[in-house]
Amino acid sequence: MVVASLFLSIRGRINFLQLERYSDRSESGFRVFFERDFDFLSFNIALLKPHLKGKTALAFDPSYISKSGKMTPGAGYFWSGCAAKSKWGLEFNGIAVLDLIRKTAFHLVGFQTVEILEQEKQLEFYARKILENKEELKDVSKFLVADAYFSKYTFIEPMLEAGFQVISRLRKDSVLRHFYTGEQKKGKGRKKMYTNKVDYKDIDKSCARLVRDDKKEKIYTLKAHSKSLKREINIVIVYTRNSKEEFTHKTYFSTDLTLEWDEILEMYRQRFQIEFLYRDAKQFTGLNHCQARSEKKLHFHWNMSLTAINLAKVEHWIALKDQEPNADVPFSMSDIKTHYHNELLLKRFISMFGINSELAKNKRKIDQLLDFGKIGC
Repeated sequence: MVVASLFLSIRGRINFLQLERYSDRSESGFRVFFERDFDFLSFNIALLKPHLKGKTALAFDPSYISKSGKMTPGAGYFWSGCAAKSKWGLEFNGIAVLDLIRKTAFHLVGFQTVEILEQEKQLEFYARKILENKEELKDVSKFLVADAYFSKYTFIEPMLEAGFQVISRLRKDSVLRHFYTGEQKKGKGRKKMYTNKVDYKDIDKSCARLVRDDKKEKIYTLKAHSKSLKREINIVIVYTRNSKEEFTHKTYFSTDLTLEWDEILEMYRQRFQIEFLYRDAKQFTGLNHCQARSEKKLHFHWNMSLTAINLAKVEHWIALKDQEPNADVPFSMSDIKTHYHNELLLKRFISMFGINSELAKNKRKIDQLLDFGKIGC
């Protein structure tokens, strides 16, 4: 609890020296503590379960972490979405739960891209690490949402075997084949299973169902066979009119054949909420600040950084959102950080100057000072 409160209170960089400066514990004590094992997954599930009352889905997404030097385990070139190129550093892979009713994401657990087995492909590594906690994750949701990079057989097949259903997006030129429903030829030989390929420029309206048609967007849904995934999938093709008045398309899919088209789109579009988790953690709770080179210390720091965002949402945002479920209630990590930083300083002043914080006139002043500097005030 001391570490969590410090992650929410410290302004600037959050490293071992800063943790010492803002507390009564030593830097070496924090270094030793960060080496210990802690079950962040069980902690976050216990924290969030009373508050997750609607539709949920799991989201998985890697995030680039800047790191100089070559001695840190796992250091290498990883894709940075902000820079739109591969950069030297580390990669953290987060698993979050999407609250589809409140339209937000909560961190569950994450792991570093390190110690990939011999002959193991990177997508196989991701799948193996996720499935280490499959039972706990399935208790949260059976749906796993990932971006288009993960729409490959080596990732999706292990997920399906473990009991998950995957929602993702296909490449624009993915080969999809319509199922043959006509009369089969008599005699020996394999029965005809497929007809022509799905033509994205001239979609076969006898196989696809038009579910939305307006000036800016057309949406078709169908079931077809994916050559790359080697299975039947539930497909939603969204045509959007661009600035040149031409339609471009994106193809979303679900391995669950019973999902409706709007549910598939809702889950995939909510996937981006995990990016806001990373953004808030990098800006306010020190996701990029760990200076350790130990795998365990990095694991603890990264997961604590994102768990601090969970604590802030549960304490300061969920109740406000539930009061106005249909309104856009903003979550400001900046205001919450300012509040806890003011509280940390006030507690130090009160203890050093011997101020009685229980007096009525002091309580009013303390409440005013806690909100000093908040954007929302």
